[in-house]
Amino acid sequence: MNRRTILIFASTIAAFAMPQLLGQSASPTIYAESFRQGSTRITEESFDAALTPDNATYRERIKDALGNDRYELTITPEALEGTNEITSWRVKLRDLHHNIYSNILLANQQPSVDAKNNLWWLNPNRFSSVPIRAKRIMKVDGFYVVIQVKDLHFTPLDSPYLDSMAVHFAFSNTDPRAVH
Repeated sequence: MNRRTILIFASTIAAFAMPQLLGQSASPTIYAESFRQGSTRITEESFDAALTPDNATYRERIKDALGNDRYELTITPEALEGTNEITSWRVKLRDLHHNIYSNILLANQQPSVDAKNNLWWLNPNRFSSVPIRAKRIMKVDGFYVVIQVKDLHFTPLDSPYLDSMAVHFAFSNTDPRAVH
């Protein structure tokens, strides 16, 4: 084999191996049900949140089926203390009628390492219980919340510090797992 053939062969192997090494093969879907079980339905919508250290917090009001503000979705960064070096983002959904619960995107109100209880934590650490690119589906009351990280970037590339993350959200009254 000549040098050019070896380089082409090595490039071909790298092209097939790289997605598996980076954990970018088919994204898993993880489903959980919130501790909040009720019949409240929402106005269906979907949107994207573009997060950066300069624009690190996001808020969106979610309306009930009658068009009234019912829930508040917030995304906040987790950063090293005293810096803007972001290591992950946390998503919370709060019922505006029941302020006692700060986040109803929990399967259980007790902390745990179970993936189903951590769908709200957008943590790119490879040891995280939820893979960063997983499609996260949470049933809350009578509706479903879908969260999926579409893109993320680190600076520098080999550091644990995020400089951007694009997240897609969808709110639906029908189970998204049933859609083919």
